[in-house]
Amino acid sequence: MAAEFRTSDLPPLETAYWLVKPRSLVRGTWGEAKEAAAWLGERPAEYAPRFAAEDDRDTARLARLVDAAAERLGSGADVSYGCYLERPSYLSLAVVTCSPNRALPELPCPCA
Repeated sequence: MAAEFRTSDLPPLETAYWLVKPRSLVRGTWGEAKEAAAWLGERPAEYAPRFAAEDDRDTARLARLVDAAAERLGSGADVSYGCYLERPSYLSLAVVTCSPNRALPELPCPCA
């Protein structure tokens, strides 16, 4: 894997590969799936005024996103979410499980 990929804050194609990124890119750790999903749900609220699509601002849709994320994380799966902001920006968020990661169990947790 290229060194530039490991140090860049660009999102990987596979969510589990966030685990090879520097620890400095970790924005939080949570012991419970609902806590991690809540964090994920708070991020779009911060950017809502800049969403390119009106549908992305829908609070009911964001609530469903949090519920679905909690369910996926609770089952040991990773969650990625992204949406376009005002041009030319894209908001990319991910919550990665690492106890161990289901997709790539050989990758260590960066905060362990």
